[in-house]
Amino acid sequence: MQAVQVKVLNSKIGTHPDFPMPTRATDGSAGIDLRACIDEAMTIKAGATHLVGTGLAVYIQDPNYAGMILPRSGLGHKHGIVLGNLVGLIDADYQGELMVSVWNRSSDDFVLNPAERMAQYIVVPVARPEFEVVTDFSDESVRGAGGFGHSGRH
Repeated sequence: MQAVQVKVLNSKIGTHPDFPMPTRATDGSAGIDLRACIDEAMTIKAGATHLVGTGLAVYIQDPNYAGMILPRSGLGHKHGIVLGNLVGLIDADYQGELMVSVWNRSSDDFVLNPAERMAQYIVVPVARPEFEVVTDFSDESVRGAGGFGHSGRH
């Protein structure tokens, strides 16, 4: 994979100590943390969602890859802060600001502070198959046309 291009849209990022350039926390980290690029703390009421900018635009360019915005497990578990769309899929040709739909699914208000880590971004490979229209499948799987939940508990 070629390099992914990152465009800084807010001059605080990389120049202000609270707004570092995004990096992996450890060598084993799959993604980078996305921070709330806001000027002042915002209260996210219980049950509410807010669209929060990151101050960054990412251009993957290679259609064999896509970006994904995922929730941070600690925020979700401890505070009920997850993504309003559960997972954000960022196409390879998107060049706009990465925005995070922050959803407070808890019963308590949550204060999101400037530069707070609110989500994480990963790049994943994308299979791009051609689709062949058929009247019947070439063979029958064990599951066949069993409905939703068919392979789980009975």
